[in-house]
Amino acid sequence: MHPVASAQHTLASSFELSGIGLHSGAEARVRVGPAAPGAGRFFVRLDQPEASVIPAQVDSVHQTVLSTELRLGEASVRTVEHLLAALAGLGVDNARIELDGPELPILDGSALPWAEAIAAVGLATQDQPRPAYVLTEPIWCHSGDAFVAALPAPQLRFSYGIEFELPAIGQQWWTWTPDSQSFLQEVAPARTFALEHQVEALRGAGLIKGGSLENALVCGTQGWLNPPLRFPNEPVRHKLLDLVGDFSLLGIRHALGLQAHILAYKASHDLHTRLVRLLAERWQAATRGSAAPEAEMAEVLNPAISWSSHAHSD
Repeated sequence: MHPVASAQHTLASSFELSGIGLHSGAEARVRVGPAAPGAGRFFVRLDQPEASVIPAQVDSVHQTVLSTELRLGEASVRTVEHLLAALAGLGVDNARIELDGPELPILDGSALPWAEAIAAVGLATQDQPRPAYVLTEPIWCHSGDAFVAALPAPQLRFSYGIEFELPAIGQQWWTWTPDSQSFLQEVAPARTFALEHQVEALRGAGLIKGGSLENALVCGTQGWLNPPLRFPNEPVRHKLLDLVGDFSLLGIRHALGLQAHILAYKASHDLHTRLVRLLAERWQAATRGSAAPEAEMAEVLNPAISWSSHAHSD
Protein backbone atom coordinates (compact mmCIF):
# COMPACT_ATOMS: atom_id res chain seq x y z
CA MET A 1 0.00 0.00 0.00
CA HIS A 2 1.25 3.49 -0.88
CA PRO A 3 0.03 6.54 1.08
CA VAL A 4 -1.84 9.54 -0.34
CA ALA A 5 -3.63 12.28 1.61
CA SER A 6 -6.60 14.66 1.72
CA ALA A 7 -8.26 16.84 4.36
CA GLN A 8 -10.43 15.41 7.13
CA HIS A 9 -14.05 16.47 7.66
CA THR A 10 -16.51 16.47 10.53
CA LEU A 11 -20.12 17.61 10.90
CA ALA A 12 -20.78 21.36 10.95
CA SER A 13 -23.30 20.85 13.78
CA SER A 14 -25.27 18.12 15.54
CA PHE A 15 -28.55 16.37 14.79
CA GLU A 16 -30.79 13.86 16.59
CA LEU A 17 -32.89 10.94 15.37
CA SER A 18 -34.86 8.35 17.33
CA GLY A 19 -36.71 5.11 16.68
CA ILE A 20 -36.75 1.41 17.52
CA GLY A 21 -33.93 -1.10 17.15
CA LEU A 22 -34.41 -3.78 14.50
CA HIS A 23 -33.33 -6.69 16.70
CA SER A 24 -33.91 -5.40 20.24
CA GLY A 25 -37.21 -3.66 19.55
CA ALA A 26 -36.07 -1.05 22.09
CA GLU A 27 -36.53 2.69 21.66
CA ALA A 28 -33.31 4.59 21.10
CA ARG A 29 -32.37 8.24 20.71
CA VAL A 30 -29.19 9.10 18.85
CA ARG A 31 -27.29 12.38 18.71
CA VAL A 32 -24.57 12.69 16.07
CA GLY A 33 -22.17 15.61 16.31
CA PRO A 34 -18.73 16.98 15.49
CA ALA A 35 -15.51 15.41 16.72
CA ALA A 36 -11.92 16.59 16.79
CA PRO A 37 -9.50 15.96 13.91
CA GLY A 38 -8.09 12.45 14.17
CA ALA A 39 -10.85 11.30 16.53
CA GLY A 40 -12.55 9.11 13.95
CA ARG A 41 -16.13 7.93 14.25
CA PHE A 42 -17.06 6.61 17.69
CA PHE A 43 -20.09 5.74 19.81
CA VAL A 44 -20.83 6.90 23.35
CA ARG A 45 -23.31 4.89 25.45
CA LEU A 46 -24.82 7.61 27.65
CA ASP A 47 -26.93 5.07 29.56
CA GLN A 48 -23.85 3.34 30.96
CA PRO A 49 -21.48 4.38 33.75
CA GLU A 50 -18.89 6.94 32.71
CA ALA A 51 -20.43 7.19 29.20
CA SER A 52 -18.63 4.21 27.67
CA VAL A 53 -16.86 4.97 24.37
CA ILE A 54 -16.77 2.42 21.53
CA PRO A 55 -14.53 3.21 18.52
CA ALA A 56 -16.08 2.45 15.13
CA GLN A 57 -13.11 0.33 14.13
CA VAL A 58 -12.73 -3.29 13.15
CA ASP A 59 -10.98 -4.17 16.42
CA SER A 60 -14.28 -3.36 18.15
CA VAL A 61 -16.33 -5.90 16.15
CA HIS A 62 -18.05 -8.30 18.57
CA GLN A 63 -20.46 -10.26 16.38
CA THR A 64 -21.98 -10.08 12.91
CA VAL A 65 -25.24 -12.08 12.98
CA LEU A 66 -27.63 -10.18 10.68
CA SER A 67 -26.02 -6.87 11.68
CA THR A 68 -22.68 -5.56 12.87
CA GLU A 69 -22.23 -5.18 16.62
CA LEU A 70 -19.30 -3.34 18.22
CA ARG A 71 -18.11 -3.84 21.79
CA LEU A 72 -15.46 -2.43 24.09
CA GLY A 73 -15.37 -3.89 27.58
CA GLU A 74 -18.96 -4.22 28.80
CA ALA A 75 -20.34 -1.60 26.41
CA SER A 76 -21.77 -2.57 23.02
CA VAL A 77 -23.78 -1.08 20.17
CA ARG A 78 -25.58 -3.04 17.48
CA THR A 79 -26.76 -2.43 13.89
CA VAL A 80 -24.20 0.29 13.26
CA GLU A 81 -23.78 -0.29 9.54
CA HIS A 82 -26.45 2.07 8.14
CA LEU A 83 -25.31 5.15 10.06
CA LEU A 84 -21.65 4.36 9.44
CA ALA A 85 -22.36 3.97 5.72
CA ALA A 86 -24.06 7.37 5.67
CA LEU A 87 -21.16 9.04 7.48
CA ALA A 88 -18.56 7.43 5.22
CA GLY A 89 -20.62 7.89 2.06
CA LEU A 90 -20.98 11.62 2.72
CA GLY A 91 -17.33 12.08 3.70
CA VAL A 92 -17.54 12.44 7.50
CA ASP A 93 -14.25 11.26 8.98
CA ASN A 94 -14.79 12.35 12.58
CA ALA A 95 -18.09 12.07 14.46
CA ARG A 96 -19.27 11.58 18.04
CA ILE A 97 -22.37 9.35 18.13
CA GLU A 98 -24.23 9.43 21.44
CA LEU A 99 -27.03 6.95 22.16
CA ASP A 100 -29.07 5.84 25.16
CA GLY A 101 -29.41 2.13 24.39
CA PRO A 102 -27.72 -0.96 22.91
CA GLU A 103 -28.89 -0.61 19.31
CA LEU A 104 -29.23 2.13 16.73
CA PRO A 105 -32.77 2.67 15.42
CA ILE A 106 -33.60 0.97 12.14
CA LEU A 107 -35.71 3.97 11.00
CA ASP A 108 -37.12 3.08 7.55
CA GLY A 109 -34.61 0.25 7.00
CA SER A 110 -32.28 2.33 4.84
CA ALA A 111 -29.53 4.89 5.41
CA LEU A 112 -31.59 7.71 3.91
CA PRO A 113 -32.81 9.34 7.16
CA TRP A 114 -29.21 9.40 8.43
CA ALA A 115 -27.85 10.71 5.12
CA GLU A 116 -30.48 13.44 4.83
CA ALA A 117 -29.75 14.59 8.39
CA ILE A 118 -26.01 14.71 7.66
CA ALA A 119 -26.59 16.65 4.45
CA ALA A 120 -28.86 19.09 6.30
CA VAL A 121 -26.24 20.06 8.91
CA GLY A 122 -23.36 20.00 6.41
CA LEU A 123 -19.66 19.31 6.80
CA ALA A 124 -16.75 21.29 8.22
CA THR A 125 -13.26 20.91 6.76
CA GLN A 126 -10.55 20.24 9.35
CA ASP A 127 -6.90 21.22 9.32
CA GLN A 128 -5.51 17.70 9.62
CA PRO A 129 -4.76 15.49 6.60
CA ARG A 130 -6.51 12.18 6.10
CA PRO A 131 -3.98 9.71 4.75
CA ALA A 132 -5.39 7.00 2.52
CA TYR A 133 -3.73 4.18 0.62
CA VAL A 134 -3.30 2.71 -2.84
CA LEU A 135 -3.71 -1.07 -2.79
CA THR A 136 -0.89 -2.70 -4.76
CA GLU A 137 -1.88 -6.38 -4.62
CA PRO A 138 -5.17 -8.30 -4.25
CA ILE A 139 -6.48 -9.55 -0.94
CA TRP A 140 -9.60 -11.64 -0.34
CA CYS A 141 -11.51 -14.04 1.90
CA HIS A 142 -14.33 -16.50 1.20
CA SER A 143 -16.80 -18.98 2.67
CA GLY A 144 -18.04 -21.58 0.20
CA ASP A 145 -18.93 -19.73 -3.00
CA ALA A 146 -19.36 -16.43 -1.15
CA PHE A 147 -16.42 -14.06 -1.19
CA VAL A 148 -15.25 -10.49 -0.75
CA ALA A 149 -12.05 -9.13 -2.30
CA ALA A 150 -10.02 -5.95 -2.59
CA LEU A 151 -8.28 -5.52 -5.95
CA PRO A 152 -5.84 -2.84 -7.15
CA ALA A 153 -7.73 -0.20 -9.15
CA PRO A 154 -7.37 3.42 -10.34
CA GLN A 155 -10.02 4.61 -7.85
CA LEU A 156 -12.21 3.27 -5.08
CA ARG A 157 -15.15 1.28 -6.39
CA PHE A 158 -17.64 -1.11 -4.78
CA SER A 159 -19.27 -3.98 -6.68
CA TYR A 160 -21.76 -6.44 -5.20
CA GLY A 161 -23.53 -9.55 -6.45
CA ILE A 162 -26.36 -11.52 -4.84
CA GLU A 163 -28.28 -14.63 -5.89
CA PHE A 164 -31.54 -15.94 -4.45
CA GLU A 165 -33.91 -18.68 -5.63
CA LEU A 166 -36.90 -16.38 -5.14
CA PRO A 167 -37.79 -15.02 -8.61
CA ALA A 168 -38.49 -11.51 -7.29
CA ILE A 169 -34.80 -11.21 -6.36
CA GLY A 170 -32.90 -13.71 -8.51
CA GLN A 171 -29.35 -12.68 -9.44
CA GLN A 172 -28.40 -9.02 -9.18
CA TRP A 173 -25.14 -7.10 -9.61
CA TRP A 174 -24.45 -3.45 -8.97
CA THR A 175 -21.39 -1.17 -8.93
CA TRP A 176 -20.93 2.18 -7.22
CA THR A 177 -18.06 4.67 -7.28
CA PRO A 178 -18.09 6.88 -4.14
CA ASP A 179 -19.57 10.34 -4.55
CA SER A 180 -21.59 12.19 -1.90
CA GLN A 181 -24.49 13.11 -4.18
CA SER A 182 -24.77 9.66 -5.73
CA PHE A 183 -24.68 8.09 -2.26
CA LEU A 184 -27.72 10.16 -1.27
CA GLN A 185 -29.59 9.30 -4.44
CA GLU A 186 -28.42 5.81 -5.38
CA VAL A 187 -27.27 4.01 -2.22
CA ALA A 188 -28.80 5.52 0.92
CA PRO A 189 -32.48 4.90 -0.02
CA ALA A 190 -32.04 1.11 -0.41
CA ARG A 191 -33.85 -0.71 2.41
CA THR A 192 -32.96 -3.87 4.27
CA PHE A 193 -34.85 -6.98 3.20
CA ALA A 194 -35.90 -10.34 4.61
CA LEU A 195 -37.21 -13.63 3.21
CA GLU A 196 -40.76 -14.46 4.29
CA HIS A 197 -40.01 -18.11 5.10
CA GLN A 198 -37.23 -17.07 7.52
CA VAL A 199 -39.14 -14.46 9.52
CA GLU A 200 -40.65 -16.74 12.18
CA ALA A 201 -37.35 -18.56 12.73
CA LEU A 202 -35.56 -15.25 13.23
CA ARG A 203 -38.16 -14.10 15.74
CA GLY A 204 -37.89 -17.44 17.53
CA ALA A 205 -34.14 -16.83 17.83
CA GLY A 206 -34.81 -13.50 19.56
CA LEU A 207 -33.98 -11.40 16.51
CA ILE A 208 -35.91 -8.76 14.49
CA LYS A 209 -38.12 -7.85 17.48
CA GLY A 210 -38.48 -4.38 15.98
CA GLY A 211 -38.87 -5.53 12.39
CA SER A 212 -42.02 -4.70 10.44
CA LEU A 213 -43.26 -4.04 6.92
CA GLU A 214 -42.58 -0.36 7.68
CA ASN A 215 -38.83 -0.82 8.06
CA ALA A 216 -37.92 -3.86 5.94
CA LEU A 217 -38.83 -5.28 2.57
CA VAL A 218 -40.13 -8.86 2.81
CA CYS A 219 -39.96 -11.24 -0.14
CA GLY A 220 -41.94 -14.46 -0.59
CA THR A 221 -42.54 -17.01 -3.33
CA GLN A 222 -45.26 -14.80 -4.82
CA GLY A 223 -43.14 -11.66 -4.77
CA TRP A 224 -42.75 -8.71 -2.42
CA LEU A 225 -45.21 -8.40 0.46
CA ASN A 226 -44.81 -4.63 0.68
CA PRO A 227 -44.08 -3.07 -2.70
CA PRO A 228 -43.19 -0.87 -4.42
CA LEU A 229 -39.41 -1.09 -4.44
CA ARG A 230 -37.42 2.13 -4.62
CA PHE A 231 -35.17 0.57 -7.28
CA PRO A 232 -35.64 -2.59 -9.38
CA ASN A 233 -32.41 -3.90 -7.80
CA GLU A 234 -32.99 -2.49 -4.30
CA PRO A 235 -31.78 -5.70 -2.54
CA VAL A 236 -28.28 -5.63 -4.03
CA ARG A 237 -28.03 -1.88 -3.47
CA HIS A 238 -28.77 -2.47 0.20
CA LYS A 239 -26.10 -5.17 0.41
CA LEU A 240 -23.64 -2.68 -1.06
CA LEU A 241 -24.80 -0.11 1.51
CA ASP A 242 -24.00 -2.61 4.28
CA LEU A 243 -20.58 -3.21 2.73
CA VAL A 244 -19.81 0.52 2.75
CA GLY A 245 -20.79 0.70 6.43
CA ASP A 246 -18.66 -2.30 7.39
CA PHE A 247 -15.80 -1.06 5.21
CA SER A 248 -15.80 2.22 7.18
CA LEU A 249 -14.50 0.21 10.16
CA LEU A 250 -11.06 0.56 8.59
CA GLY A 251 -11.09 3.83 10.52
CA ILE A 252 -9.92 7.40 10.08
CA ARG A 253 -6.86 6.65 7.96
CA HIS A 254 -8.91 4.89 5.33
CA ALA A 255 -12.48 6.27 5.29
CA LEU A 256 -13.36 6.09 1.59
CA GLY A 257 -9.80 6.97 0.61
CA LEU A 258 -8.49 3.50 -0.20
CA GLN A 259 -7.71 3.22 -3.90
CA ALA A 260 -9.06 -0.25 -4.68
CA HIS A 261 -11.98 -2.17 -6.16
CA ILE A 262 -13.98 -3.85 -3.38
CA LEU A 263 -15.84 -6.80 -4.90
CA ALA A 264 -18.35 -8.97 -2.99
CA TYR A 265 -20.58 -11.89 -3.95
CA LYS A 266 -23.21 -13.47 -1.69
CA ALA A 267 -21.23 -12.05 1.22
CA SER A 268 -22.20 -11.24 4.82
CA HIS A 269 -21.25 -8.89 7.63
CA ASP A 270 -18.83 -11.60 8.74
CA LEU A 271 -17.02 -11.71 5.39
CA HIS A 272 -17.11 -7.92 5.10
CA THR A 273 -15.39 -7.45 8.46
CA ARG A 274 -12.94 -10.28 7.81
CA LEU A 275 -11.70 -8.42 4.74
CA VAL A 276 -11.53 -5.19 6.73
CA ARG A 277 -9.32 -6.94 9.30
CA LEU A 278 -7.00 -8.15 6.55
CA LEU A 279 -6.78 -4.67 5.05
CA ALA A 280 -6.12 -3.14 8.47
CA GLU A 281 -3.31 -5.63 9.05
CA ARG A 282 -1.89 -4.81 5.62
CA TRP A 283 -1.99 -1.08 6.42
CA GLN A 284 -0.28 -1.63 9.77
CA ALA A 285 2.46 -3.64 8.08
CA ALA A 286 2.92 -0.93 5.44
CA THR A 287 3.24 1.84 8.03
CA ARG A 288 5.70 0.10 10.35
CA GLY A 289 8.81 2.21 10.62
CA SER A 290 7.06 5.37 9.43
CA ALA A 291 7.98 8.70 10.98
CA ALA A 292 4.52 9.28 12.44
CA PRO A 293 4.78 10.24 16.12
CA GLU A 294 3.45 7.66 18.60
CA ALA A 295 0.99 10.21 20.01
CA GLU A 296 -0.52 10.79 16.56
CA MET A 297 -0.82 7.06 15.95
CA ALA A 298 -2.51 6.55 19.32
CA GLU A 299 -5.01 9.30 18.58
CA VAL A 300 -5.90 7.77 15.23
CA LEU A 301 -6.21 4.20 16.48
CA ASN A 302 -8.14 5.05 19.66
CA PRO A 303 -10.77 7.76 19.11
CA ALA A 304 -11.53 7.88 22.83
CA ILE A 305 -8.10 9.37 23.50
CA SER A 306 -8.50 12.46 21.34
CA TRP A 307 -12.10 13.12 22.42
CA SER A 308 -11.28 13.39 26.11
CA SER A 309 -9.32 16.59 25.57
CA HIS A 310 -11.92 18.40 23.46
CA ALA A 311 -15.18 19.95 24.63
CA HIS A 312 -18.30 18.95 22.70
CA SER A 313 -20.47 21.62 21.14
CA ASP A 314 -23.02 21.91 18.36
